[in-house]
Amino acid sequence: MTSTIGLSTYAFFWQWHETAPRPVGLIEMIDRTADLGVSLFQICDYPLIESYSADELAKLRKHADDRGVALELGTRGVTPEHLARYLDIARSLGVTLVRSMFYSATSRPTPAEAEQNLKIAVKAYEKAGVTIALETYEQVPTATLMDVVEAVDSPALGICLDPANCVAALEQPSDVVSRTAARVKNIHVKDFSFSRRDGWVGFTLAGIPLGEGLLDYQAMIAAVRPDEHGINRVIEHWVPWQGDSATTCDLEDRWTTSTLETLRS
Repeated sequence: MTSTIGLSTYAFFWQWHETAPRPVGLIEMIDRTADLGVSLFQICDYPLIESYSADELAKLRKHADDRGVALELGTRGVTPEHLARYLDIARSLGVTLVRSMFYSATSRPTPAEAEQNLKIAVKAYEKAGVTIALETYEQVPTATLMDVVEAVDSPALGICLDPANCVAALEQPSDVVSRTAARVKNIHVKDFSFSRRDGWVGFTLAGIPLGEGLLDYQAMIAAVRPDEHGINRVIEHWVPWQGDSATTCDLEDRWTTSTLETLRS
């Protein structure tokens, strides 16, 4: 088994965001992914995908297939109805992994409620051969997330590892990695650092090109062993706004190129 390097909609965030003069769509993001020699694209936190018709989903899948790009999905929430909707989209796109989070804009389940929801939803995912990967992030302690995943105990449920998120809850990235390593199904790759705010009052936690920040990438890979387990590594960015769209989007593209070079070296 091998680990595929992929890009996410978060690698193009400022380019499809409403601040962009001409927001790019999924077709263009897939084309640019393929042009960079990348064979995986994760459509993550991109709500417009929910409005696609069956015909539009079929055309998107065909375009990705024609460009040699496999697709993954990402959403938020664990209600059975929502996850069933994303399983339908996954089937239409040939997706085998759906990243999600405990909370959505309309639902904040307790751990017990999340566990029950996932026990219901995961049965259909098991039958379809699709995996749910719950992301590590600051709103849910990693220990709580792992308790739920282990209680559900399904081969179709695991962790989307992103230790950068958990820093905001004062969790050490190394602790997040060690606690989740055995259950990781997907990795979001982004580096991060702290910098003093203007006036030296407080700090800003923001992204930085891979290898220049606080993420111990090599230790994470050594713990998770993605190549042994076929765990894909998906590039994301936290690119700070640079004052205008053109400058920010240009920096985003340069970070993507830099991160790909680092991962491939």
